[in-house]
Amino acid sequence: MKSTIDMIVENKLVAISRGISSDKMINTVQALKDGGIVCIEVTFSAKSEEISRDTLKAISMIKEYFGDDIAVGAGTVLTVDNVRQAADAGAQYMISPNINEEVIKETKRLGLVSIPGAFTPTEVINAYNMGADIVKLFPAAVLGVEYIKAITGPITHIPLTAVGGIHAGNANDFIRAGCIGVSVGGNLVNKKLIDAGDFEAIKKLAQEYKL
Repeated sequence: MKSTIDMIVENKLVAISRGISSDKMINTVQALKDGGIVCIEVTFSAKSEEISRDTLKAISMIKEYFGDDIAVGAGTVLTVDNVRQAADAGAQYMISPNINEEVIKETKRLGLVSIPGAFTPTEVINAYNMGADIVKLFPAAVLGVEYIKAITGPITHIPLTAVGGIHAGNANDFIRAGCIGVSVGGNLVNKKLIDAGDFEAIKKLAQEYKL
């Protein structure tokens, strides 16, 4: 069985499911999988406990239905409680928009993959020194490809992934600039298409990413 990190690195793309209800999750993940994407992040909501509960339900459903064929993680992980709840639901990695040392350490204590978000070289190095496995550069499109190239010159030992504003047209630019992969949200996991039940269109969107 491949490790979670191996799956993330080899496949280069994590699909971000934000605001997709659990009752549509299996069809959504199946469409992504049919399109060649096997790493899925399901996000918590900092505003809604109801949505966060549904996040945990969705993670459990994905893990139960797809098993080791899908690497499922939790997103917008802001607290230690989020880490523990997501781990109990079956999440294999924790992705955050920020750096929280307690979140990173709890993730690693549970034997899971830590992917916190950073903006500056100092933040990237600090997150890695705290135990992060991969550091998420966010928001990547605001930072730009030239920024990625600039910081990956001196920071060669830390795996970086680009998140925020990524789409099929620019994903490879960020990988060529030095990132090990990218994460894509609404440009791929399109809520309107999913709510309309057009999972074939989701599959076709997934197939546009040739990384």
